[in-house]
Amino acid sequence: MNPDHPEKAVDDAQAESPAVDVELPDEANDPAADLAELQAKADENWERYLRAAAETENVRKRAARDVENAHKFALERFGKELLGVKDTLEMGLAAEGASVESLIEGSDATLKLLGSVLERFGIVEIDPAGEPFDPEFHEAISMQPSADVEPNSVLTVVQKGYTLNGRLLRPAMVIVASE
Repeated sequence: MNPDHPEKAVDDAQAESPAVDVELPDEANDPAADLAELQAKADENWERYLRAAAETENVRKRAARDVENAHKFALERFGKELLGVKDTLEMGLAAEGASVESLIEGSDATLKLLGSVLERFGIVEIDPAGEPFDPEFHEAISMQPSADVEPNSVLTVVQKGYTLNGRLLRPAMVIVASE
């Protein structure tokens, strides 16, 4: 090192040390700009989250409203069909001077109309007279000895049962034959 020439000393020192690339800070590495960019991304993601949460809530409310309406109006078509049966019964009761035979005939027609409405909606009658006792569809209220019917068969049907599309609505109440 030469004290008379300080510039020469700096040149010598640079020549002896390895070259290091140092980047000077510019706008791309500005912490304030980085923070602003990250805040903008966070705000955008928060807005997307709020929209998704609102949409999810709307779907939930719409589904709950649809289920409520389905429960309220599920029997609408069935009810309309039963109104015809009710009208027929009312006409029969309002008939003046009707004979017993015509009242019985009208009752039979009304019963057939009711049966056809029930069948249209999948309600099927269980009338197990003479069939083997089936605890899935029959409810035994008593047992009675019988020589005419095989043991464990339905001897008498006290009350008919019904199924709805194959699912039991009400079991048939029966008296079962014993030995």
